[in-house]
Amino acid sequence: MFGDYVFEKSSAQYTDKILLLDDENLNSRANYISAFSAHGFEIVRYTDDLTFRIEYEEKLKSPGEKLAVIAHTEQYIPYDVRRRLSAYMVSLEKLFPKLHPAMLKDMDKAGFDLLCAAYPANFDDLRQKHDTEMFLRLKVYARANVKAYLKKTVNDLIEKAKSVSRYSDWFSIAEEKAQVDVMAVQYDVDVDTQEINRLFQQYALAQFGKLSQNIDKASPVLVSKAMDYMHGYSDKFIVIVMDGMSEFDWKIISSSFVGLLYEKSSMFAMIPSTTSVSRQCLLSGKYPSQLLEPWKQSKEKTEFVNCAKDLGYSDTQIGYERGYDAQFGSFVRCGAVIINDVDDMVHAQQQGRLGMFNDITVLANQKKLLEMTQRFLAAGYDVYITADHGNTACTGLGKLMGTGVEVETKSRRMVALKDFADKAGLIEKHGLVEYPKYYLPKEYDYLICDVGDSFDAKGDDVMTHGGITLDEVVVPFIKIKAVQKNG
Repeated sequence: MFGDYVFEKSSAQYTDKILLLDDENLNSRANYISAFSAHGFEIVRYTDDLTFRIEYEEKLKSPGEKLAVIAHTEQYIPYDVRRRLSAYMVSLEKLFPKLHPAMLKDMDKAGFDLLCAAYPANFDDLRQKHDTEMFLRLKVYARANVKAYLKKTVNDLIEKAKSVSRYSDWFSIAEEKAQVDVMAVQYDVDVDTQEINRLFQQYALAQFGKLSQNIDKASPVLVSKAMDYMHGYSDKFIVIVMDGMSEFDWKIISSSFVGLLYEKSSMFAMIPSTTSVSRQCLLSGKYPSQLLEPWKQSKEKTEFVNCAKDLGYSDTQIGYERGYDAQFGSFVRCGAVIINDVDDMVHAQQQGRLGMFNDITVLANQKKLLEMTQRFLAAGYDVYITADHGNTACTGLGKLMGTGVEVETKSRRMVALKDFADKAGLIEKHGLVEYPKYYLPKEYDYLICDVGDSFDAKGDDVMTHGGITLDEVVVPFIKIKAVQKNG
């Protein structure tokens, strides 16, 4: 909603070249630029005159090419470039002139969306702090407004998921779905977003094997491209892998990152979304079929070191650690830190989404991830925060014992079979989905639980991973540059 609101206010529907002057960094908090992308605009983050001319001058001069350029007023933009762009100042005061802008400065995307639902019906001047505060409490954050907003958003997301034309559409759908799931817990509103997971599963079964053909400037498309991407964009970097962190979890954790400039995008975990497969692919730059031990994590560090060496780093320039207290020597230029907190919460969870919300909120308030990130930024590292897979809510079908290969994972969402005679019987009995072996060793057959099911004790409600839902497969990819006033 907020994105559509900014799009409309900027008059972008009447031009194909627009300059968005975002001095308040609203896009980093609310991702309004996705609405411009949905209307066919290519998104350009302005850095300097030379880079812009090399990459975009031809498009700038070409009729029909749609460009949305994000910049700050302090940046130098030559007159000949600026005159071809319709400029719009993206500020709270300009977007919501009847409210006190300082009362809106800490809002997240969810808050802005709710505000956009309530604001058009307001005709009063509420620019006094007290008046704005009352409007927010009684109108914007009223449960009725939240419930109506969530219901509409879910319906819109289902329609959007039915008509996906680009793989990147799933990134914005996943982010919006996570926002819905978080708000549903916060306001105790019963909404069902599983249909979106089912539509993604259909897409993945048909299209996931084609994703390796895509390249994106905003993020790696697959986790197996992450190392190449980070190496290409940073001279000295740390990747923090939050094991099991979904878009839902990042929505909550990111509340502690207010004031830190970062770019948020997403990428696809590997399927099956188990730690041994997907995290090793992330750290090794390999596909599952290329891993030394796809079903065990004992070779994870070896895979990471070998990948870093292939990228040109020496032994002394490579670091691999676990935990928030991780430290690297001054020579390290390519480091990985593994954090298990979120995954531990997932597998110990007894209260479903509500329990995850409460536990992740505590984690966010502790600010351990933020403090570690700031420490690395101060040491001159670019920091990337991501996950090997997410997590999803399931109900147990009953435990499946002594079938398939022994997999070093706590996942109960998949089974790998080799020379197993009754595959069809398993599929029929448990309603399993046969996965088409994209990027996987071909000597196995892969059966994955349907949306909302897991091989846990029958009837148990759990949080888990390993399957093909949007919750498990689309993970956050956060870029924080040391030079962007963060060091």
